Amino acid sequence: MKQTRRNVLAAMAGAFLATPYIRRGYAAEPVRLGLLSDLNGAYATLSGPGAVASVKAAVEDFAKEHPDIPVEVRASDFQLKPDVGLGIAREWFDTQGVDCILDVPMSALAFSLGPLARDRNKVAVFTATAGDDLTGRFCGPNHIHWTHDTYALGATVARAALKKGLNTWFFIMPDYAMGKSQVASITHILEQNGGKVLGTVAHPFPGTSDFSSYLLQAQSSGAKVICLANSGEDAVNCIKQATEFGILGHGQTIAMPLFDTPLVKAVGLRTGQGLNYSVAAYWDQNDATRALQKRVAPVLNGNPLGQNHIGDYSGAYNYLKAVAAVGVARAKSDGRAVIAQLKSAPFDDAMLGHCVVRQDGRMVHEMRLMEIKKPSESHGELDLAKVDAVIPGDQAFRPLAEGHCPLVGG
Repeated sequence: MKQTRRNVLAAMAGAFLATPYIRRGYAAEPVRLGLLSDLNGAYATLSGPGAVASVKAAVEDFAKEHPDIPVEVRASDFQLKPDVGLGIAREWFDTQGVDCILDVPMSALAFSLGPLARDRNKVAVFTATAGDDLTGRFCGPNHIHWTHDTYALGATVARAALKKGLNTWFFIMPDYAMGKSQVASITHILEQNGGKVLGTVAHPFPGTSDFSSYLLQAQSSGAKVICLANSGEDAVNCIKQATEFGILGHGQTIAMPLFDTPLVKAVGLRTGQGLNYSVAAYWDQNDATRALQKRVAPVLNGNPLGQNHIGDYSGAYNYLKAVAAVGVARAKSDGRAVIAQLKSAPFDDAMLGHCVVRQDGRMVHEMRLMEIKKPSESHGELDLAKVDAVIPGDQAFRPLAEGHCPLVGG
C-alpha cells in the first residue's frame, strides 16, 4: 500500500491514544521507549495491549532501582502495514526523541527499521519479530533480536518431529517475509536431517479466513506433517478447520512453530491436545513469569501471557539497565553505545535465564518445546500446556557463522 500523509498521521494519532506512560516530576529529559504493535489486528493477542502493559511493568521495576532516571513509554498500532510503521518510527526518532523501539510483530517492518535505527544511531530491540534474517543479511549495529526467531522456533519443532519419524512436510504460510523465513529455516533443518518437503502453499495476509483449499492441498500431498508457518488468528483458524475436515488423526499431524500459549486457549484443549509448538518462555515456568502474568492479566482478556510479552518485559528492562550503565546522556546521543553494553557480557534474566547477546545481535537463551495438554490433564483455565523439552540456546539458535552477518569477523 502506498504511504500517504493521512495514513501516517492517523497512525501517529493512535500513538497518543495508546496511553503514554511517563514517570513525572523530573526536569531531566526522559528516556523514551516506543512500541510498534498490533493493537487490534490478527496479532493483537500476541502483541497489543499485553506488550504495552509488560513494558510498563518493566519500567516500574527499573524505577525502583533508578528513581533518578525518568522513562516515557508510548505505543502505536501500525495496522500491520510496514510503510505506516516505518513512517511512525521515522517521526519518533526525528522529532519526538524516542530512543528505543520495541515489539514490532512483523518482519518486513523490522527489516526496514534496523537500517533506520542505524542511520539515526538509535536502538531497536525486536521482542516480537520472528524473521531470522534480522541477524543474517539484515543484521546491523543498532538492533538486537531478543525473544525468538524463525530458526530457533522451527528447529525446536522440526527436530522433535524428526525424532518421531515425521520426515515429510507440507507448509502453509502467509505470503510475506516472516512466513518465507520460517519455511526456509525449517527446510534447512529438514535437509540436514534427511527430511523432505513435499510442497508449500502461500495464503494472502492479512485477510484470509477460509483455509480449506490450502488444507486440502496439504492433505492430498500425503505429508506426515502439515506445518503452519503462520501465526495468530490464521493459525487458530487453520487448526479448527483441519479438525472440521477430519485431517488430524489419519496419519498426518500439525506442527506449529509460530504458535503460542494464548492461541492454545483460542483453539481449545479438545481440539489441540497433543500438538507441539515452541516458545522462548511460558507464563507458568517460574516465579518471575507468574508474577508478570498477575500484573498484566487485566489487559489480557482472560488469556495467558505470550512469549512476546515476556520478551517485551525482558527487552525493555535490560535495555534500561544498559542505559543506566552507560549514562543517560550518552545513551540518548549514541544508541550504538547501549548495544555495545548489552553485548559486553552474559547476564542472567529472571524470565529467560542465562542470556548472551552475540556479535550479530542475536540474544541467545533457552527455548522450550511445548505440548498442548489433554482436557483431563488441565487443572485450571490457564493450565494449557506442558514443557516437553528445554533446548540450550547454543543448540536452538542458528550458529553464528551460518547467518553471514557482515558484523561478524572472520
